[in-house]
Amino acid sequence: MPLEKHGVMIILSSPSGAGKTTLVKMLSSLDNFEISVSHTTRQPRPNETSNKDYFFIDENEFERLIKNEEFLEYAKVFNNLYGTSRTPVIDKLDKGKNVLFDIDWQGADQIKNKKLDYKLITFFILPPSKDELFERLSNRDMKDKLIAEERMKQFERDVLHWINYDYVVVNDNLDTCFSKIKNLIDAEVSNGSKDYDLEFIRNHVNKLTS
Repeated sequence: MPLEKHGVMIILSSPSGAGKTTLVKMLSSLDNFEISVSHTTRQPRPNETSNKDYFFIDENEFERLIKNEEFLEYAKVFNNLYGTSRTPVIDKLDKGKNVLFDIDWQGADQIKNKKLDYKLITFFILPPSKDELFERLSNRDMKDKLIAEERMKQFERDVLHWINYDYVVVNDNLDTCFSKIKNLIDAEVSNGSKDYDLEFIRNHVNKLTS
């Protein structure tokens, strides 16, 4: 059983463009919440800072970390590798910090399967509609519509993993979505009552995949 003084692990996953990274940053402004910084082999985006948003490394270094079993989880996403180092995460949890993970379903599965001795709460973030998602992807720092289209194809596959998460939240309005996640975390930690409508989520997923 997790000790009460230990922090909680909170995973946010979503199809590309649904807003998980923004939500993780918002949650990190709460008291005692810290983001787990991932390693990646992809190039930094214009608004990203090395060692703050990601540790940007090459494939050789990434392979070395895999070999040394230094990752809690790692996955290949859109031809780039992403991974979470074990030691800093365990350090933070042992000091009572809640650790936020901005990772995809592959990484979430790996962390769940590790069965670490800390409380874990998982969230899957969905867009309000496919049109809205395509709009967001097209407006993001994308070179062309082809990249947005590739991510839309991936969306069809990613969305099927919603069923493996504790909670699914629709990001229709950022502040509302943030409040919903925060309230669910509070309820989980304090064993309070949870405002969660699984039937609504099931219907929403059906609309997104039909």
